Amino acid sequence: MGESREITRLPELLRELPPEERALFGRVFEVFAATGRLVPPEKMRPWIEANMGPVERVAEQRVVRVTNRVTLEGTLFNSLRASRPLETETGTDLRREIAASEGDPFCRPEEGTPENVFGRVRGRHATTAANIAMYDAYHGVIVFDDHDPLRLNAEKVADYIEVGLEWHRRVLEADPEHRYLFLMWNCLWRAGGSIIHGHAQAVAARGSHYPKVERLRRAAAAYRAEHGSGYFEDLLRIHEALGLSVPAEGGAAAFASLTPVKEKELVVLGPSPHSDALKRSVGQLLERFVGELGVTSFNVAFYLPPSGPAPEDWSGFPAVVRIVDRGDPASRTSDIGAMELYAAPVVASDPFRVAAALRG
Repeated sequence: MGESREITRLPELLRELPPEERALFGRVFEVFAATGRLVPPEKMRPWIEANMGPVERVAEQRVVRVTNRVTLEGTLFNSLRASRPLETETGTDLRREIAASEGDPFCRPEEGTPENVFGRVRGRHATTAANIAMYDAYHGVIVFDDHDPLRLNAEKVADYIEVGLEWHRRVLEADPEHRYLFLMWNCLWRAGGSIIHGHAQAVAARGSHYPKVERLRRAAAAYRAEHGSGYFEDLLRIHEALGLSVPAEGGAAAFASLTPVKEKELVVLGPSPHSDALKRSVGQLLERFVGELGVTSFNVAFYLPPSGPAPEDWSGFPAVVRIVDRGDPASRTSDIGAMELYAAPVVASDPFRVAAALRG
């Protein structure tokens, strides 16, 4: 397969795969392609050409829908949407706005934030606090030493993760039932961050994992029971066969997702959340996300097996990290609408181009 691969040509690309990989793809995914047609009035044609390119490209649009049969995640792709006009500019100078917000309570966490009942965890680049309005009985904030959340590198990100894991170890000492850890990072307001100062969050559940993590566990377990092979291994194999893998440290693997929840989504797999390869891979990819792809607002989520014995079967479930671009913080248009909330995400970025950029 050449470097001209595009997601809207996925049905044609599948025909180029060896039969075994093509059959494996069909076991996990289904693809539908359709052409949408419209007829613009003559007076609109100059506007289309100025804002969206050739009229012919707008008059006939190829849309591809990819659905994961196992998890029922799915995405609609239309590359034309990347060039549609949006009212996005607010005149915001992001770096200036970040700098102007220095002095918030997170800049002095020992004085400006509460601590969990077991105290604080201090790492090389971060300190924990308790969230003032908790999601669950144990909810921590990993407050970065750097005020600017975009001043990141692989070493800092690895430390943020390690601090979150140590926070959970302290939780388990206080209450071993809260064995289900969820780590997350909402970078800036576009991604749901209510405070500019760099921070991630850790929350621990009891009884069972949070529903979306548990749903993935059940889907992977059902897949193994039906097919006798690991879901995550097969998922990775499919993405590698299509050329969607991206560089990761030995012991970890990463790829640009065929069913991204929004723009440029990456998935990182590692043997355990404590794996140095996983932590370094996440850090390196985030550093490149910001430094090379120009991403300024993003979400990171860690789907992790429980720490300690649990009633569910977690065999074969790796540490799964999802990283997604949330767009320009200056945008006045939300990237989430009714389609994303209740049907399927509509995505403009092409996973083949994302993978190629990160390999480059």
